[in-house]
Amino acid sequence: MFEVSRLHRLDNGSTLKAFADVLIGDLLLIKGVRVVSKNGSGLFVSMPTQKAKDGKWYEIVRLLDNGTKQELQEVVLRAYNTE
Repeated sequence: MFEVSRLHRLDNGSTLKAFADVLIGDLLLIKGVRVVSKNGSGLFVSMPTQKAKDGKWYEIVRLLDNGTKQELQEVVLRAYNTE
């Protein structure tokens, strides 16, 4: 279902480790999925966000099913760890 079409690693010493573009079937491309390192907790995947007028950051794309979120995270982290 999910396929990483592009992965761009960052070597800047910050918690942001990479950006990925994820293809869902042949129907949808999500650009800007982030691989983030959380202090001592390992890596996790964050959906693209946008800053609103109230100064808070909100997800542009939200996966509503926990199983789907888990699948996306596994696919992106597998691509990150193998490249």
